[in-house]
Amino acid sequence: MKNSLLFSMIIVALGASLLISLALGRYEIDLRTLGQLLLWKFFTIGTAPHEVALLSNIVFDIRLPRILAVVLVGAALSVSGGAFQAMFVNPLVSPGILGVLAGASFGAALGIMISNSWLGVQLFSFTFGFVAVLVALGVAKIYGRSGSQTILLVLGGVISSSLFSALLSTVKYVADPYNKLPTIVYWLMGSFSAVDMKTLSSVAMPLILSTIVLSLMGKYLNVLSLGDDDAKALGIRVAWVRNSAILLATLLSTLTVVVAGMIGWVGLIIPHIARFLVGADNRVLLPMCALLGATFLVIVDTLCRTSMSVEIPIGIATSLIGIPIFIFALKNAKKGFA
Repeated sequence: MKNSLLFSMIIVALGASLLISLALGRYEIDLRTLGQLLLWKFFTIGTAPHEVALLSNIVFDIRLPRILAVVLVGAALSVSGGAFQAMFVNPLVSPGILGVLAGASFGAALGIMISNSWLGVQLFSFTFGFVAVLVALGVAKIYGRSGSQTILLVLGGVISSSLFSALLSTVKYVADPYNKLPTIVYWLMGSFSAVDMKTLSSVAMPLILSTIVLSLMGKYLNVLSLGDDDAKALGIRVAWVRNSAILLATLLSTLTVVVAGMIGWVGLIIPHIARFLVGADNRVLLPMCALLGATFLVIVDTLCRTSMSVEIPIGIATSLIGIPIFIFALKNAKKGFA
């Protein structure tokens, strides 16, 4: 009953934040006019509001694709972060643990430097995000018999992250300081300003399906968090479950960089909030992560768009908000997931 009430409250909060985000911006729309427009557009109820062409362009062509992308990215980062924390039995793990964010960032920077196509940048980002994870998995595979698989994966992720961070620094160093470098730096700060319906349509289905499937793997992640030996004793195919979860979480993390650049901390702090609300059962935790992450990022993105005369990069905002929550997480890290 408690969890049902919490889910209902978060869904209502998400819906309210979506409506407020649609209404706010450089051209503000009052909620009554927005409601009138939505009812007329989707249900043919009532009459079209005044200046319907202008309002439709603002709401459906500019704001709606961006807000839907924010929802998907927030849910994806949070679910992948929660899944990684369950796999590695560590509350301080984030989606970048296996180097995917460093690899995707390097790929995007390389694409910006050598390609004039936005699609090319996205393809480079997507490709190198997976390459970075393959490097981490390769390191763990090479030394697979010399220690714990979990520890080796973490060490492989550290190596991969360091490698692609160094490569990213190299690209920034040789990039044109007047044209390419500012674009790379702005990309790494994170922003949804370039999202349109074409971009959203190309990533929406993989993000939605991967988020749903990873959320449904909660019961297997519960068993996996007991340790490899106990999981095998309970009949779980440990390698298959771990590799499947890593693949889905990597896909989610990479696609978020493709859509909006680097957005840190969301995949680290949201699972902590969800765990505080519903406990450590991943069957409930991961869906809660998705809802909380979507709500959190919609609120933060709205603040980034409207709080100043210029848009604040969302990666900066999530970092500033995430720091105090991370300090709290460090204080309580020894309590584990009990």
